[in-house]
Amino acid sequence: MTLELTWTTPRLWQNKLAGFTHCPGCHHGLISKAVAEAIDDLGLEGQAIEISGVGCSARNFLGFSFDGIFVPHGRALDVGTGIKRALGDDSLVFTMQGDGDCMAIGIEALISSAARAEKITAIMINNGCFGTTGGQMAPTTLMQQRTTTTPHGRDPSAGYPLHGAELVASIKGVAYSARGAVHTPAHYRRTRKYIRTAFEKQKAGAGFTFVEVLSACPTDWHLSPVESLEWIDKTMCVEYPLGEFHNTDEVA
Repeated sequence: MTLELTWTTPRLWQNKLAGFTHCPGCHHGLISKAVAEAIDDLGLEGQAIEISGVGCSARNFLGFSFDGIFVPHGRALDVGTGIKRALGDDSLVFTMQGDGDCMAIGIEALISSAARAEKITAIMINNGCFGTTGGQMAPTTLMQQRTTTTPHGRDPSAGYPLHGAELVASIKGVAYSARGAVHTPAHYRRTRKYIRTAFEKQKAGAGFTFVEVLSACPTDWHLSPVESLEWIDKTMCVEYPLGEFHNTDEVA
């Protein structure tokens, strides 16, 4: 019998820092793992710079064994623009942001960076709430979803959910926009491919790239980790369909 290695810890991922772990059942760690694997696959370790905005994603860069920076709320893509323009095409610059950081206080930076076709990548982790600050309603909160600021469920008076991948895909400076998830092994593999494609497009100078990833937040959803997986599959994926929304080698 021949034994084949099917799984190992990514070389660039060190998820062992005491005091900086995520809540049980959170998917931030899996998403960070997929990012580390994509960078390793492409051999871009010495070029990678990760930028974290305020939120649960702020812990992610502490687990990478390459350069990272922590910036003020909503300003990750602004800082990323400056870093990329200063260092040039040899760098791989990407953000890891929550849906609140990217689509609420940071939406101006997101739209402006995309419209300018900045050669950077935004990875937006969508758990449908402000996870770090207590589970308040976010731009991505689903209709009827209960949060600390919508205790009876989100209704039209609070607006409707914003769809990041579709919104970004409509902007001319965008080379790639996709939405994935990591709640099953198959979805994890597809999401890793989306992240790798976004990085490849950036390195080719194609334009702005964006990957949204659906993520569980059992603590603020008041569900068990297992129940959260089902909620992503049966509820979130209905509102936020998975797949590639825009893919081009050169922006118009």
